[in-house]
Amino acid sequence: MSTKESLAWRARAGDTEAFAALYEEVYRDLYRMALYTLKNPQDAEDVVSDTVADAFASIRKLRDADAVRAWIFKILSNKCRRKMKEYVHRTEELPEEMAGGSRELAEDLAVRSAFFTLSDTDRLILSLHLFGGYTSQEIGSLLKMNENTVRSRESRALKKLAAMLEE
Repeated sequence: MSTKESLAWRARAGDTEAFAALYEEVYRDLYRMALYTLKNPQDAEDVVSDTVADAFASIRKLRDADAVRAWIFKILSNKCRRKMKEYVHRTEELPEEMAGGSRELAEDLAVRSAFFTLSDTDRLILSLHLFGGYTSQEIGSLLKMNENTVRSRESRALKKLAAMLEE
């Protein structure tokens, strides 16, 4: 049994120190993904905090200790998607320095919107690869998929994003 798997099982049994050790291993990647997705440091911190709180509250539901990292990234992905929906409905005046950059802002919003139309698994694969720096083999191991399947899903997801952005 690997160290991560042992920590996951101990955390699942209620060991807070084991959960803290698991959290320590993924915090940077969680924050990096949230910051890239939301482009707001405070919102990224809030979403990561909410993710960790929810993961801690539901760690007992974890079925596969090997997939703890993918599981927590999936929670984060869902939290980011909810936060992005809030952005769409929120009305605020743009600061003067951003008022001239409305084209870039619109493009950024289009990319984010397209990203969240992908399936949960495809978003997770792209996030793990692009934000977490994981290889196809590592993602396949985390998600219990063949690495070739991971590569093909990633390729299809990127093509789908490109097609949506061309429209």
